[in-house]
Amino acid sequence: MIKNQAKTGQELKREWETSVAEQEHKSLSSLHLFWTALKRDKLAMASGIFLIFICLVTILAPWISPYDPYEAETRLRLSPIGTPGYPLGLDKQGRDILTRLMWGGRVSIPIALIPVTISTILSLFVGLIAGYFKGVIGEVIMRVLDIFYAFPTVMLAIAIAGILGPGMMNVMLSICIVLVPYITRVVYTTSLVVSEEDFVEAARASGANDFQIVFNQIFPNILSPIIVYATTTMGLQIVFAAGLSFLGLGVQPPVADWGIMTANGRDVIQIAPHVSAVPGVLLLLVALSFNLLGDGLRDALDPKLRV
Repeated sequence: MIKNQAKTGQELKREWETSVAEQEHKSLSSLHLFWTALKRDKLAMASGIFLIFICLVTILAPWISPYDPYEAETRLRLSPIGTPGYPLGLDKQGRDILTRLMWGGRVSIPIALIPVTISTILSLFVGLIAGYFKGVIGEVIMRVLDIFYAFPTVMLAIAIAGILGPGMMNVMLSICIVLVPYITRVVYTTSLVVSEEDFVEAARASGANDFQIVFNQIFPNILSPIIVYATTTMGLQIVFAAGLSFLGLGVQPPVADWGIMTANGRDVIQIAPHVSAVPGVLLLLVALSFNLLGDGLRDALDPKLRV
């Protein structure tokens, strides 16, 4: 009798180890399929490499930038692209544009990435609760957030930034407030669909509580579209944050920021268009790269779109 019980225990242990191994193998297989599909998308890979390069350059700016971002060479101000020692020229104060681009990324990139990340985390929490519990709780949450849809996104952010005043922290806060309703809507609608799936009903029938169902069953299955949406949104928010700086509602001069650099060149755009054009083109490339990377992640994460 004892021998049979011991044997049964060993068999159960082997079955459990086999199940764990199968799950790990499945995860590795999914990761391999994702990476293979992403590598196949040349535009997404090129965009990812470009963004990594830009981030590394901005992080290392204090050590690799050729000049001080506030140092001015007044006798060479407005010098064009290709000036010896100044490959991207100088602005109207005589500051090196390449140096200020490096340092400007330390403001322009975090001012968009941090709000998107915070907004996504908050939206996941709120959207999951509204999507899973539905009923009165879900309706109250979504109707409160619907109030923000009554205002145009750009105008709302400008109004909030204007009330809070200029500054990096205020810009990030205004972007967070504007983004939360939109990301929450994506989380909510996705959660509604996933919560009706058979595996959720099976988990509920097996005795799993609400917390386990939400975070073990629903959350992993809505994460992919949310990551894609957030990645695509980052490109837009970099341009948007630069626009607030352009309007004087964001980071204030003389801090190096891509939006401020673009704004500073508008007075001399006819005689030195490169002062505005260079940071403007960089903003365009960064935003486009985030969009292309988001498209690539969508195709790689969705089995139906993998080729």
